[in-house]
Amino acid sequence: MSQLVVENVTVAIGQESILKNIHFTVETGQLIALIGHNGAGKSTLMKTIMGWQEKQEGNISVQGIDQDQEFLHYKRQIAYIPEEPFLLSELTAMQHFQLYGKSYQLSEEKLNQKVEELTNLFEIKDKLNVYPESLSKGMRQKVQTICALLPEVDLLLIDEPFMGLDIHAAAALQQLLLEKTQGGTSILLTSHQLDRINQVADKYILLDKGEIREYDEMANFDTITRRTSQ
Repeated sequence: MSQLVVENVTVAIGQESILKNIHFTVETGQLIALIGHNGAGKSTLMKTIMGWQEKQEGNISVQGIDQDQEFLHYKRQIAYIPEEPFLLSELTAMQHFQLYGKSYQLSEEKLNQKVEELTNLFEIKDKLNVYPESLSKGMRQKVQTICALLPEVDLLLIDEPFMGLDIHAAAALQQLLLEKTQGGTSILLTSHQLDRINQVADKYILLDKGEIREYDEMANFDTITRRTSQ
């Protein structure tokens, strides 16, 4: 069974079509890169899969769990790292981790184990009791990234994962993504850092003005300098 199935999804905002008849699957343990120029619809597709953006047509499922029919069960199969950190000003870093842990029903023992491991890896163990406003953007991105990596989910969605991360943290995240896929997690990510994508992705989807123009093996990817709609 495919981890993620997106079938004929169409999204419009007002009179403008943002996504048009999007159809693809992500198999177990597969990492697919979502590539395209700014405004191609990448972030909208991510938000639609998350259920934050309403779709006009189509179906989305993870592990056979339908987004529309079993939304809460569906959401627990997914973790998301947004391009811009979305943290609550009244919660410390540790409180964010605890909130995510409860949302995904992690045991206290498992949560503390993962927090110890990931805060050491991303070098923010000394920031556990710090509020977001006192953290740099890079540190906030690390907190957001750790939140998404705490649960063991079937599908990981990542929007520009390496933005704001220092070299060490970006390399650590890249290695973690490879380990996740080896463990059976499926990943859909967007990034403009094509050198990193070439190292981790199995396939790519090229979006252009809300439509899939190419869907192929990563080894066959040529360049994004051309605009395919011209």
